[in-house]
Amino acid sequence: MTQSRILRLNPADNVVVAIADLPTGSAVEGDIVTRARVPRGHKIAARGIPAGEPIRKFGQIIGFASVAIEPGEWVHEKNVTMGEDFERDYAFAADAKPVESLRPGEVPAFFDGFRRADGRAGTRNYIGILSSVNCSATAVDYIADEIMRSGILRDYPDIDGIVPLPHGQGCGMAGRGEAFDVLSRTQWGYASHPNFSAVLLVGLGCEVFQIPRMKDTYGIAEGDHFQSLTIQETGGTRKAVEAGVARIKEMLPFAAKVKRQPIPASELTLALQCGGSDGYSGLTANPALGVAADMLVRQGGTAILSETPEIYGAEHLLTRRAESAEVGQKIVDLIHWWEDYTAKNGGEMNNNPSPGNKAGGLTTILEKSLGAVAKGGNSTLRGVYRYAERIDRKGFVYMDTPGYDPVAATGQVAGGANILAFTTGRGSAYGCKPVPSIKLATNSELYARMPDDMDINCGDIVEGVTLEEKGRQIFEEVLAVASGKQTKSEELGYGRNEFVPWQIGAVM
Repeated sequence: MTQSRILRLNPADNVVVAIADLPTGSAVEGDIVTRARVPRGHKIAARGIPAGEPIRKFGQIIGFASVAIEPGEWVHEKNVTMGEDFERDYAFAADAKPVESLRPGEVPAFFDGFRRADGRAGTRNYIGILSSVNCSATAVDYIADEIMRSGILRDYPDIDGIVPLPHGQGCGMAGRGEAFDVLSRTQWGYASHPNFSAVLLVGLGCEVFQIPRMKDTYGIAEGDHFQSLTIQETGGTRKAVEAGVARIKEMLPFAAKVKRQPIPASELTLALQCGGSDGYSGLTANPALGVAADMLVRQGGTAILSETPEIYGAEHLLTRRAESAEVGQKIVDLIHWWEDYTAKNGGEMNNNPSPGNKAGGLTTILEKSLGAVAKGGNSTLRGVYRYAERIDRKGFVYMDTPGYDPVAATGQVAGGANILAFTTGRGSAYGCKPVPSIKLATNSELYARMPDDMDINCGDIVEGVTLEEKGRQIFEEVLAVASGKQTKSEELGYGRNEFVPWQIGAVM
């Protein structure tokens, strides 16, 4: 009988993964055959698994058999439960090692970027229009639309465009506390982002999130790079739009002065994201992105892993890599916060795998998390940051964010990420202005089906391309995009509606 297309990921695993749709009776291992049709990316029992026994994939526990599972049986929701007794040996800093420098044969890498006055480097040269509150969101859009209709940007080819970033917060909230601090950090992170040469902040005037307070908190002086106005003080919506358009036109010559120049790759801060994950994510795109992240870290750059609900059950893989017990404990503290946060809101951590994730072969959050953590490569974890907190350390770091992609990426960008890599198995449609987003398909079928959305196919890893080769391809693409190459999401115009600050707490 011809051996079917399956993968065993670790000798200790009691399941294997189908890398093609397998009909009933397909050979698995030895004399084991499938007992039903198994979709690609899904799991098959490689031996009998008694009820209550752990299900192991990647050599790690991803759940427990809820009933006895026969050899060759499809292993998924109907016979797997997450349980509570999964491994949590945090072993703080047990695998920590000095931050690697370039290996023999590796040479310093550069990209053509924009050097800002504060010393940071940008990969794009946009002008941003932020709203302090949802009440000014429409005015922000009108200002941007009017600038685009005027055609004036044709006279400034070195400016990548105007980016309006409205959002749904800014009022109906407390003026102090965690929720306010998160929004404040996010707004300042974008207002000072190196991919913006200049920013206009537009408010209503009476909202909780006051522009003068933000300026005072962060020591902001208005000038060529930052301007603000409110609808109420300007005399209403029409006058505010007219004033905003005039301000942007005044900013254009200043923004056009900066030119691309060679900058070391050490100035890149790469946001690591995954969305619409499937059973291939932890096999192809995520570990390949991890290789690229390690390469950037060896260049002296920074890689940010996030999405705390999506490391749940795999956090021990990060605490072992933490450079100290203190750094590792911060990860554990985040897990406890999220357990409490979800419980207060009537949920649980295993609510995370979406219907699309499950259709793609992921059964529990433990399984999803093991694949998600692979994006972070193998470098030592050097820091743990709050949502939208400015990243001030080089190397591999972690930022606390939700798993919801637009919210997570917004926090990473606010923290200083100037480029983003996004893996997907189901086909997430996403962009992230002012930061370019590189889309990595986990499987070849997706890459062929959505060619206008996907930048790199990682599905060929199951055909024999090595993770090292694919990681090198991703790293080279990061440098090219940082130097101005347009991503597929940029060509499609994504990024105007994906600014989604994390909303915590009561809306009043």
